[in-house]
Amino acid sequence: MDIMSVAQAIRAGAERLAHAGGTPSDTPRMDAEWLMAEALGCDRSTMLLSRMNTPVPPRFEGLVERRVSGEPLAYVLGQQSFFGRDFVVSSDVLIPRADSEAVVAAALQLLPANARILDCGTGSGALLLTLLSEADSATGIGIDSSPAALDIASTNIDRHALNGRAELRLADWTKDGWASTLGQFDMVIANPPYVETGAVLDASVRDYEPHGALFAGSDGLDDYRILIPHLPALVQPGGVAVLEIGWKQADAVEDLCSAIGASCELVRDLAQRPRGMVLRFGLGKGARVG
Repeated sequence: MDIMSVAQAIRAGAERLAHAGGTPSDTPRMDAEWLMAEALGCDRSTMLLSRMNTPVPPRFEGLVERRVSGEPLAYVLGQQSFFGRDFVVSSDVLIPRADSEAVVAAALQLLPANARILDCGTGSGALLLTLLSEADSATGIGIDSSPAALDIASTNIDRHALNGRAELRLADWTKDGWASTLGQFDMVIANPPYVETGAVLDASVRDYEPHGALFAGSDGLDDYRILIPHLPALVQPGGVAVLEIGWKQADAVEDLCSAIGASCELVRDLAQRPRGMVLRFGLGKGARVG
């Protein structure tokens, strides 16, 4: 019996992914290549250049099965690229998304030298650790209410050699006193839950990503209502807060910010949709920047 080669198995895997009922992938060939590279334990470029004629590794079939079932590719691979770096992920954390890169890019433009950063709801740590990697004099704290998420963030701190500059703390902003020992920061950044409880989501999100990091009440604003009033005490004079928002939530979030006297500046993503809000304090109630 002939042994299937890597090239043959990739073709067969891509065919399965392309015709799997309900699979969320519209790039079956690319997915199959990434899964094969994972099964081989090498990067995709090495595989394409030198491993295509080797026997297919036993792990490949199981990885394809997981992807066919609808599991997000990032969870199957155990990592996701964000801002040019790879971050470990699992179903305990949201998968970092390209839309969030626009928020990070805007935040980087506002960071002073030697900035101290607080990341509220750090998850995988992708936002905080990207900022620290790009601004090598910055330090920061990432908080999360999920111990499992903090374990993932800790792994990413090690991966990106940020020990000593990044600290993690278990904290839940829905509980009294959560911010009492944190101090003040040059920047607070957050990607809180902002999906409406009844929203219709792709099965790959609904069935696999952590609901506690997704849903925020009937209008998706519950966590903003809790978090935003704490921001003036957490941001030191001259500092800023940067919030990721749902693309239909700009007006509602701006109203919440204006109610505490913050000025607001909208951040748009690559598709020119509202994606973030920059908050400044002490400019007069309801002032708008930009």
